[in-house]
Amino acid sequence: MDKLILTAAICGAEVTKEQNPAVPYTIDEIVREAKSAYDAGAAVIHVHVREDDGTPTQSKVRFKEALDAIYKVIPDVIIIPSTGGAVGMTAEERLQPTELMPEMATLDCGTCNFGDDVFENTIPMMRAFGKRMIENNIKPEYECFEMGHLDTILRLAQRGEVPGDPMQFNFVLGVFGCTPATADNLAWLVKNIPADATWTATGIGRHEFPLAAAAIGMGGHVRVGFEDNLYLSKGVLAKSNGELVAKAARIAHELGREIANPAEARQILSLAPRH
Repeated sequence: MDKLILTAAICGAEVTKEQNPAVPYTIDEIVREAKSAYDAGAAVIHVHVREDDGTPTQSKVRFKEALDAIYKVIPDVIIIPSTGGAVGMTAEERLQPTELMPEMATLDCGTCNFGDDVFENTIPMMRAFGKRMIENNIKPEYECFEMGHLDTILRLAQRGEVPGDPMQFNFVLGVFGCTPATADNLAWLVKNIPADATWTATGIGRHEFPLAAAAIGMGGHVRVGFEDNLYLSKGVLAKSNGELVAKAARIAHELGREIANPAEARQILSLAPRH
């Protein structure tokens, strides 16, 4: 098995300080949480950005401020900015961070129910996002919330409308309205990806660590963090993203998987070395 890549989704667009006071809004808070996750073993930081009052934004200026600040403190980390943004944002809004030429960015693989909301990712939108990433030499992390999302993005890749091999998938399971977070569902998704693809599993809420354990045992990679789950254990709020990453690292250690550093993660994900 490859070494395990741990990703920390440090803030998301929906969670608030009312739910957990450690959720980061300001640039300084985002850097604090990125560093806590990195120190605990995360090679990848998945970034949304907020205004200082917590309002989600896809502002290119705000993203640049956040990415520059993170790289200043942890220069070798892999940063994956979100092009998902928040429900209701336009495609043009959501694409802003791709103008910064990041080495990776997320690409959401289909429309789905998202709790009481609808997260819109039409096929024309996906083609537009794919075209931008091809033009800007950005490797997507393909976010699949539903089993049908996988077939959709594979078809677009076969047609050359989104970046192709080697593909990196993130299977986000357990969102209310989407595919449940079970080991069976994860195994089905993994069985149907290209042979040279890499994959990460993200379990939402109480499913975060059970799905992480399944993914670790199956040879995949793992995402944890405040975007997906605010609790270290039932009823116990995590004090930082670092606590969540450290727990995933402990599970990996118990299951015999070594943790990848950023340089090793770049090699696994077929990224160029960072200078």
